[in-house]
Amino acid sequence: MSSSTSATMPAPAPSGSPTALYGGKAGKRVTVRDIALAKERGERWPMVTAYDAMTARLFDEAGIPVLLVGDSAAMVVYGYDSTLPVPIDDLISLTAAVVRGSKRALVVADLPFGSYQESPEQALRSAARFMKEAGAHAVKLEGGRRVLPQVEALVSAGIPVMAHLGLTPQSVNVFGGYRVQGRGQSGEELMADAKALEHAGAFSVVLECVPAELAQRVTSALSIPTIGIGAGPDCDAQVLVWQDLMGLTPHPPKFVKKYADLAGEMSRAVRAFADDVVSGAFPTAEHSYR
Repeated sequence: MSSSTSATMPAPAPSGSPTALYGGKAGKRVTVRDIALAKERGERWPMVTAYDAMTARLFDEAGIPVLLVGDSAAMVVYGYDSTLPVPIDDLISLTAAVVRGSKRALVVADLPFGSYQESPEQALRSAARFMKEAGAHAVKLEGGRRVLPQVEALVSAGIPVMAHLGLTPQSVNVFGGYRVQGRGQSGEELMADAKALEHAGAFSVVLECVPAELAQRVTSALSIPTIGIGAGPDCDAQVLVWQDLMGLTPHPPKFVKKYADLAGEMSRAVRAFADDVVSGAFPTAEHSYR
């Protein structure tokens, strides 16, 4: 939270305590109730994308409390130039892998473009598939007041919903590209959308590429957590695509902080392997069976 409000908030649970979201003890899955309680405690927490069982296991064991199987898989897994083309069947398969690879994290699945916009009934069919076939614990969808009927239908059916406002990548063609959203009067519209989504039953809302001051206002106005991505430091949580934060993405957005250089490490490793194969240095007796 911002400095103007943090002084009145309770101290967050220490990392590693049974109640802390980040670094909490392994055991039962994190739930949407845990997310709500973290907001009450003033506790900040991280969310990371995951698309396969191996990385899900690593992030889960690192204490990441929420894993998002984002439609960003369209770009970082399947090589498309936007999130729009990825089919629902592909994301269901990835979600199932992340659920199998994790033990504690709450796994949230993105509803891809075209799988919920038509009607609440379509949204319920799509979300039910993620819950039944993949074992997802919640779903995420993009949009404000225009998707309130979908949010209400899903919540009424017992499906937790994470909302997504600001730069919603599935609407990139309407926005005219990946641009900051919520400046000027449109910021008031975003605030109204956020309040409406909370009232409809969403348990959290992602704020993507919005001015930091607006994100702070929304965070203070809502009783549900905000999850920032390019939305400044005052959101309740932060999320990044794991390939971005690990340094695999060639040209990441401004809001990304690179925490590793996996691209360089992987390039060096595969070239060392190739050189050993060409020279005959690998495999040796140590790596051979008798």
